Amino acid sequence: MGAIPASVDDKENLLREDRRLLGRLLGEVIRDQAGAEALERIERIRQVAVTFRKENTSQAELDRLLNALNLDQTMDVVRAFSFFSHLLNIAEDEQQHRRRRAHAQAGSPRRPGSLSHALDEVRDVGFGKLIAWFARAHVSPVLTAHPTEVQRQSILECEREIARLVARPAGAERDEAIHAEVLRLWLTSMLRFTKLQVADEVTNGINYFRLTFLQELPRLYAEFEHALKERFALDALPWLPPFLTVGSWIGGDRDGNPNVNADVLRTAQVLHARLLFAHYLEEVNLLGRELGLSARLSNVPAQVHALAERSADLSPHRQDEPYRRAITGIYARLAATAEALAQHIAAPPPVGKAAPYAAADELALELETISAALKKQGAGLLAMGRLRTLLRKVTLFGFHLAPLDLRQSSDVHEAAVDELFSRAGIAGYQQMDEKARVALLVKELASPRPLRSPYVEYSELLQKELSILEAAAEGRQRFGARAVPRYVISHCESVSDLLEVAVLLREAGLLKPGAAAPLELDIVPLFESIADLANCGAVMAAALELPLYKSWISGRGSEHEVMLGYSDSNWALYKAAEELLAVCQPRGVRLRLFHGRGGTIGRGGGPSYDAVLAQPSGTVDGALRLTEQGEVIASKYADPESGRRNLETLAAATLEASLARRANAEPHARHVDIMEELSAAAFAAYRGLVRETPGFIDYWRQSTPIAELSELNIGSRPASRRATQTIEDIRAIPWVFSWSQSRLMLPGWYGFGAAVEHWVESRRGKIEELREMHQAWPFFRSVLSNLDMVLAKTDLAIASRYAELVPDAKLRAEVFGRIEAEWHRARRWLAAITEHTELLADNPTRARSATAFPIWIRSITCRSSSCVATAPTAATSACCAPSISRSTASPRACETAADHSWTTEPRRSRSCRISVLDVRANSPGSACAS
Repeated sequence: MGAIPASVDDKENLLREDRRLLGRLLGEVIRDQAGAEALERIERIRQVAVTFRKENTSQAELDRLLNALNLDQTMDVVRAFSFFSHLLNIAEDEQQHRRRRAHAQAGSPRRPGSLSHALDEVRDVGFGKLIAWFARAHVSPVLTAHPTEVQRQSILECEREIARLVARPAGAERDEAIHAEVLRLWLTSMLRFTKLQVADEVTNGINYFRLTFLQELPRLYAEFEHALKERFALDALPWLPPFLTVGSWIGGDRDGNPNVNADVLRTAQVLHARLLFAHYLEEVNLLGRELGLSARLSNVPAQVHALAERSADLSPHRQDEPYRRAITGIYARLAATAEALAQHIAAPPPVGKAAPYAAADELALELETISAALKKQGAGLLAMGRLRTLLRKVTLFGFHLAPLDLRQSSDVHEAAVDELFSRAGIAGYQQMDEKARVALLVKELASPRPLRSPYVEYSELLQKELSILEAAAEGRQRFGARAVPRYVISHCESVSDLLEVAVLLREAGLLKPGAAAPLELDIVPLFESIADLANCGAVMAAALELPLYKSWISGRGSEHEVMLGYSDSNWALYKAAEELLAVCQPRGVRLRLFHGRGGTIGRGGGPSYDAVLAQPSGTVDGALRLTEQGEVIASKYADPESGRRNLETLAAATLEASLARRANAEPHARHVDIMEELSAAAFAAYRGLVRETPGFIDYWRQSTPIAELSELNIGSRPASRRATQTIEDIRAIPWVFSWSQSRLMLPGWYGFGAAVEHWVESRRGKIEELREMHQAWPFFRSVLSNLDMVLAKTDLAIASRYAELVPDAKLRAEVFGRIEAEWHRARRWLAAITEHTELLADNPTRARSATAFPIWIRSITCRSSSCVATAPTAATSACCAPSISRSTASPRACETAADHSWTTEPRRSRSCRISVLDVRANSPGSACAS
């Protein structure tokens, strides 16, 4: 008999209890640390803010309360509401975990995004074909150090501990432990007082391997294998190849970051290896304790005796325990490897000396020998726990932990190659046209002879570029070929951009003309601007027509990875993916797309599952890589359970998109034409505002915290590529981040309403056609779903208060008036297409969360005179800059750059007019994309 569904109220009871507990404990901490008067003041502000938001009254009272705050009081208010919203999000996360477990126990229908659901969708695919798919599949989220993660690791670690405690059964002891953690949270600074170095970013990235990936990736593989065994009634668990991995750019991404160099790359690789070897050593030590099997009680296969004899363990107490002695020898070899490669000293020290492993495959082979022996002697069950998990880890992480991609801009490569040619007596490369460049490069690359001479002095730029490639070659030699597998070319516009990188790779020995497989790294072009996306098919076709280039790709398994940037147009990306597939398939090349998605909708964010299924047919084909940027990394992977489910979603979506039969997945020709018209009109409307409105750049700089963001200690990269005031040189991330912080989310929706309205009113088509597209075309449905979410996250009330910071009243009225009108226009036409009168109507869970989440202070401006008079200090920083609380909502994979708790030093040019524009978290329902 099926389980009886609980009512919504019953489902929310535990969530309400967790909220009350966390709120009460924070209140007690504030009272004890800041005083009863401070707690009363904070509660009074909350009550008045709730009245203001619900009834649009009490604004004068709210202003009076806030304007009366001194600096210390303002800091207490900001911190109180910021931490309170964080704690409530922890409660939301745990509720999602509970709901997921309850669904599984009740035998509820399998949820989209789960492996079970994906297997249902591909149920007509046989086991052999499915295993063959896993053998060629490649799914990988890639961590980047993009500067949108504001929270310190100390804060994140404290919140992780609170989350762990909340998940435990209720009781006095648990509540006391949570109380202690909330106290620690309150007494921990939210701010970094020094700018992050790249090594700090590397360490932060490694933490997610320590917390989540090292444990949860093997666990996820085990879930996959058990699901396949059950689905196909197999006698034994299958062993899946390492199709799902996690990569990184942190320490190898030089595009616009002058702080990344050869030493940084070497440091990143060593830090990766140290964490990994420490983990392996601990696991092998524990494995040795588990396998004290006596040879006197059962026949042990000869292979294990051979491993035991090579061990230096001569203890008489273990002479009849060959497995333990064999593992002692493995531990000794692993310790020697850790010391040689990562300068890591094993603790406890090994018993005797041993030769280090030459490669991770040697370690895997010895572990496989142990496993096979256990099965042979009838003790196979002992091979299914720690040993199988350790073997899985070695196949996934090798000795490198995470593959590090290199990235640099094409203009840097051009300058470097021009210098190499010039010093070798070939002048004028940069003045050549594309045809002449390609001819020269192809001729040069046919020879194994390098251009560089040890007797010539080169520029700092060229030396830096070649030194990092030499460091990459060293890293591949030390840690394995998977340590540095790719080179990404930013701003790729031509075939010569691809060949220039090949010249540099040859100089470092990473391209060996004449070899069977001459190219050792994948060359990955990144096409990002609308113009480059439109031209990417022609570039790739021309490259693949070059016999030299085609031979390189053949040596790489006839697969070519292409990266698509998500800073401009979703429609341009869709067309580019189709065009690339049309170029690669006839030439016998398998296309692998790398999606440079950001956290926000304006940079390709949104639900990953829907985004994968919305890709053009045939473009996934078992291969999917995508970037995970900034705060998205923490929101997805800081919590181990959430991290495992996010990885599962990526794998499941890739499986479905590759093998499931989907009706109506392809658009009709008419739908493509409509999308073309809408995209062009929306782009024109957006450009009309951003590029063609006089004074818009001033409006943006004055009405968003872009200046404050540039000063935050949240990353090692500068906000601009060049020291100019033009929009062109502003990175996409701070551009989108600044609009998110002012609660407008402008790049995610502006132009949609104007485009649809023009299309309908000019009789280009009927609204019924757009409704049909919404029903039948996954891509268009995904676009509108993301639009729905970003419109719901926009808060015009808060944005209007930010607009008040613009001193030019005429400019303020004109620009904000246009923005406000377009938001209402976009919402009106979205409702007309989806036939939903309310935002988030197609996501009741998110909508219910949004309405249930408590209302906190919004639209607050403090004009404290003491703020102006006081010099910038840590104490005043919370008063004089926006403080926006971050909504983690990990189970729903929050993917927005808008949700942060952050403060910065006051900017006197603004007379410290900004204090608190939003000290509540975005409601989890509206802030997150699952």
